[in-house]
Parts: sequence; structure tokens; C-alpha cells
Amino acid sequence: MSPTFGKCYDPTGARHGIPTFPWKYAPDGYATRRQLRARGLRPGGQPVAAQVMRRSRRRKTGVSVAYLYRLDMAKPVRPMTPGRAAALAKAMLARRTCPKCRRDAGYCIPTSLGMCPACAYPDEQRPAA
Repeated sequence: MSPTFGKCYDPTGARHGIPTFPWKYAPDGYATRRQLRARGLRPGGQPVAAQVMRRSRRRKTGVSVAYLYRLDMAKPVRPMTPGRAAALAKAMLARRTCPKCRRDAGYCIPTSLGMCPACAYPDEQRPAA
């Protein structure tokens, strides 16, 4: 058993407080939030049942963690109501509208620019000769 595998394998939860498994070795019956969503489910208020860990050079702690939820306790995703759909459409319109020229760009404006590219770079937007 590799040292990394051994540090991440704690099915009783003695070391980490909750059952911990190495990446891709979670037992059946558990799923992450994304996996639940792909099946049309949500955690539904249940506590985290387990976690999977793997080494990561990007994290300060040196490990990436994904929390797992029990499939048998998951609930179906709530259906989209007309009010929620209208609120989502309004929020997306706000993300597409340039604050400088007030036009709908047709795509989400980059947050790095804060405005549409035509307003951010006016000198580079010349008509072709």
C-alpha cells in the first residue's frame, strides 16, 4: 500500500472524524453533490457521510477533499417554478448587459473587463477598410 493511499484510507473515521477513502475508491451508495445532481437528486439537509481525498499541489494543505452524501437519503431536485425562472432570467440579463453602453452583449461579460470588449478597447474596434 502506498503511503498516500494509507493516509487517505480511514473507513472508520478514527483519524479524520468521518470515513475517508482515496480518490476513486468510494464505496457504492455514496455520491458527491455533482453526482447527485446528475441523477436528479440533492443532499436534502443530510450531513456529510464520508469524504474522498487525494494529493494536490495546488492546495496549501496538500490534499483535495470531496464530500460524499448517502444516496438512500437524497431527495429529488425541486422543480423550477415560474418565479425562480424569471429571477434567473433577470440575473443572466444583468450579466450580459454592459454597464457603460447599456447594450446586451449576447454573452456574459468578462468580469476581468467589467464591460463589453468594444467599450474596454475602443481604439481596437475599427471598421475594416
